[in-house]
Amino acid sequence: MASSSFSAPEKRLDLGIDFSAGSQLPCPVCGTASPVHDSDEKRWRHLDFFQHQAYLVARVPRVRCAVHGVHQVSIPWARSGSGFTLLFKGLILAMAPHMAVKRIARLVGEHDTRIWHIIRHHVREARSRADHSAVKRMAFDETAEKSVITT
Repeated sequence: MASSSFSAPEKRLDLGIDFSAGSQLPCPVCGTASPVHDSDEKRWRHLDFFQHQAYLVARVPRVRCAVHGVHQVSIPWARSGSGFTLLFKGLILAMAPHMAVKRIARLVGEHDTRIWHIIRHHVREARSRADHSAVKRMAFDETAEKSVITT
């Protein structure tokens, strides 16, 4: 089931995503089809629809697995607890190396603190995966910014 609502004065588009009553969804632990226990409505900022902010709104179900108990299902369009879709975050991360965070925030209509949360999360994630075990030496040059290259 799906729905949509549009408000031109608010410059906002909400896209509703839902599941059918009586659905059985995979347990996020083992993948066994399990009945829906309950759900919670959540909202994620998505890529703009022309000049309008777009949001995905969905009832996110929790399933009751016979083996693992009650667990919230994972959703394919966002990281749990982020409030942004993966596509929106991808846009932010693509812009971040090229412009100031304050400018990005103005372009997408979000507070710069929320933009910093996206960037910091991905920096922490990348650092946690980095393997520096092969590094044997490091050198730092405090005057490198003043260096002049001659040919």
